[in-house]
Amino acid sequence: MALLQVDHLAKRFGGIRVIEDLSFEVAEGTVHAIIGPNGAGKTTLLNLLTGIYSADAGRVQLAGRELTGLPVHRWAACGLGRTFQNLQVFFNMSALDNVMTGRHLHENTALVPSVLRLAPMRRAEAASRRHAIELMQRVGLGAWIDARADAMPYGALKRLEIARALATEPKLLLLDEPAAGLNQTEAGEIDVLIRQLAREGTTVVLVEHNMRLVMGVSDRVLVLDRGARLAEGAPDEVARDPRVIDAYLGAEALPAAAAPAEAGHA
Repeated sequence: MALLQVDHLAKRFGGIRVIEDLSFEVAEGTVHAIIGPNGAGKTTLLNLLTGIYSADAGRVQLAGRELTGLPVHRWAACGLGRTFQNLQVFFNMSALDNVMTGRHLHENTALVPSVLRLAPMRRAEAASRRHAIELMQRVGLGAWIDARADAMPYGALKRLEIARALATEPKLLLLDEPAAGLNQTEAGEIDVLIRQLAREGTTVVLVEHNMRLVMGVSDRVLVLDRGARLAEGAPDEVARDPRVIDAYLGAEALPAAAAPAEAGHA
């Protein structure tokens, strides 16, 4: 069953075509990767899928609900969680408080209970804190629960963003280059985490340049080239597509891309 359905999506900036007549589906409980050369439109597509950009044409549906035309905050409320290519962390807050900010969609923000610190509000805050601790442990940050965000290494901050996105209780989690800037060990931790999320039933859309990670964790791969779909299919099928090799992977990159470190995540 399709959790996300994208139909004939298009976006231009001035006279430049960035996304053109793009359609695809993401099945529930799968990891669906989006790859392509720089400038292919990958991050623009994620911005369209989260309502940050408004499409010039086309539609986006999540779990059968039409999102096109809704204000941006409603997209998150409908079940879309996201991380960003460049860290969006509150460095003046603790790691735990960063994760707790992801709970705002599920908390009572009425003025009087918040100001007076009434008992229901205190209980809700305690529950939010417990949930944030559980999420940090879930993504492998149990040792950083009491830390300030500005004291954490870069790889841990990447996982902190994932924990905060999970705090929104998303139906669909969109990860924008979660392994960017990471060393091999840190990228391996992201690999393990995505596999874990997939086993637990989280549906993931992954934009990533690390082909070993992409080919190892993905159920399907969509390849963009200049805003249009170049190819789509199973990872091994896409990695051997001559059009993809020519436009993106390159013949020398094929063996590494087609040979993931581990076999699947199921």
